[in-house]
Amino acid sequence: MADAYILGIESSCDETAAAVVRSGEKLVSNVVFSQIAMHQPYGGVVPELASREHLRAIVPVVRKALADAKQTYESMDAIAVTQGPGLAGALLVGITYAKALAFALEKPLIAVNHLEGHIHAVLLEERQKGNHTLNFPALALVVSGGHTHLFLAEEKDSAWSYENIGHTRDDAAGEAFDKVAKLLGLGYPGGPVIDRLSAHGDAKAVKFAFAQLKHPDRRSAKTKMDDKKSPPCRKERDEDGAPGEGEANSLRFDFSYSGIKTAVLRYVETHEMKASIEARRTALAGISKPTLDDYLANCDKQTLDLVASFQRAVVDDLVRKTLAAAAANNIATLLVTGGVAANNELRQTFEREGARAGVPVFFPSRPLSTDNAAMIAAAAYPKFLARDFAGMDFSAEAGMVLR
Repeated sequence: MADAYILGIESSCDETAAAVVRSGEKLVSNVVFSQIAMHQPYGGVVPELASREHLRAIVPVVRKALADAKQTYESMDAIAVTQGPGLAGALLVGITYAKALAFALEKPLIAVNHLEGHIHAVLLEERQKGNHTLNFPALALVVSGGHTHLFLAEEKDSAWSYENIGHTRDDAAGEAFDKVAKLLGLGYPGGPVIDRLSAHGDAKAVKFAFAQLKHPDRRSAKTKMDDKKSPPCRKERDEDGAPGEGEANSLRFDFSYSGIKTAVLRYVETHEMKASIEARRTALAGISKPTLDDYLANCDKQTLDLVASFQRAVVDDLVRKTLAAAAANNIATLLVTGGVAANNELRQTFEREGARAGVPVFFPSRPLSTDNAAMIAAAAYPKFLARDFAGMDFSAEAGMVLR
């Protein structure tokens, strides 16, 4: 089959992105317009502002992606766009523009799940390296500011299917990073700042414990023995990825990060850190682009130790539960992706513990860990081959589930 050039468009949160990918394995161009500066004063993403900025940026971002690829609108074989999950208003900007392009150019339109895009970011870069073979069964951890999910991934006749075997019960891991950073006066986004500061603190200074989650689908030994006599049926899940009614009772590996956020708050209160936090918040607010030295100059040892201990606890929890899920499902390949996958300690810990467990672990590069459109165009390619095109009547799905 001749090469297929797909234009990908991503606008699920606070990045307006466009990319051109050839045949799902060659990144030709990738343009991302970030809104971080717009949202920093508010300590998080403001949905209405995000939608407005997408409207301003989407046309020039797509034009630049095509120019960088030395391609034209007419030379594209298909238009791919994120359908969900994400902010409804932000998603609609990308979807409306993609529909207009597809209609005007008479090109196929492909709707892509944002979570599947993160998984295909890893696959895209592995194919670029010449690694076209993926051993199954495969497990994907998608961990970001809005998501912490574990998916069993299968490929059959170039089509991919996914089964959710774990998700966060409350805060996503990246959300916990951002909220703790805000609490400690470190600004937004918090994940990269905490990652850099953690190297300067003692990760053993503060002890954090995670509660043992009670799973409604955890069964008695007798039930498990009965299951061995007959294979479980394929599962159906509710919108939030939790086990649906009538689902076969399989062991799940869920996460929870609201508790550790509360534990950090209690530590701040009991150790009377509020005055120093306010001083730090004021000092950093007066610096347009704080450097690592600026952060270190405004952080005492107690704060650095707290930050390092928090990061170590979250990373250890993510790695422990993911590798437990890998062992329980006899996983041959582990994919770790999403914005938090750019975290240095997370990568190092997964590489070390994955090697001990005999499970190869693959990550996207840091530029493709965070939201981008290359992953959307890459995930669209199997759908292009299957002619799985979207009609003009589809809309944004803020709570879209990956199956």
